[in-house]
Amino acid sequence: MVLQLQAWAMLLLQEGGGPAPVSFDFRHMFFQMSWLDQGIVILMFFMSAWSIGVMIDRAVTFNAARKQSREFAPAVAGALREGKLDEAIKIADRFSKSHLAKVVVAGLQEFRAHQLSADISGEEIEASRRALERAEAIVHAELKRGVSSLATIGSSAPFVGLLGTVIGIINAFKGISTEKSTGLGAVAGGISEALVTTAVGLFVAIPAVWAFNYFSNRIEAFDVEMGNSSSELIDYFLKRTQRASAGK
Repeated sequence: MVLQLQAWAMLLLQEGGGPAPVSFDFRHMFFQMSWLDQGIVILMFFMSAWSIGVMIDRAVTFNAARKQSREFAPAVAGALREGKLDEAIKIADRFSKSHLAKVVVAGLQEFRAHQLSADISGEEIEASRRALERAEAIVHAELKRGVSSLATIGSSAPFVGLLGTVIGIINAFKGISTEKSTGLGAVAGGISEALVTTAVGLFVAIPAVWAFNYFSNRIEAFDVEMGNSSSELIDYFLKRTQRASAGK
């Protein structure tokens, strides 16, 4: 439908069988639009600004999480190999932006708390597992913050722009009936202005959809890393508990 409207507008802008040069002045077109079309364009610019803000925020957050996790993993592994739980917890606290550190520290704190109590070994392992699952869910929600809005913008912006185009075309034909003019020039300007809203909608939607898919893939990768870390930490707790039981 959009392509048909664009082809129609190009045909209307041709006079005398030869193509006439058309200059694109967005500022002029914007002030020639109806107030409703202007509102739609302003709304889509706000949507674009929001999506750009989310993209920047998520990119900074994900890069920091990746960088700190690469430093955190070998450091905490060394402390755990030596059996220093308190040292491992201190290391995790230093990497506050790492998604792995946020999950691991929850399991370590729960395991240490049960070791200091009189709970049986099976209960302390299960409690640590639940703490890890809760931490994974919390970190997943933090990583996903704002990303769903990119999907909303990407799916709705083209339709909002198309709404503006339809309204603009209706106004263009109303102008014909009001001015009693039947020339092609009577509707050419109105239709070209109306198509601007569709173009703006696509301009807003395409980057938002790309960013949503990209960030969703990165969140899935982070989820896998957190799941693997939780599984390895539970295995460590089991081995540590078994060695403690055998030494008694």
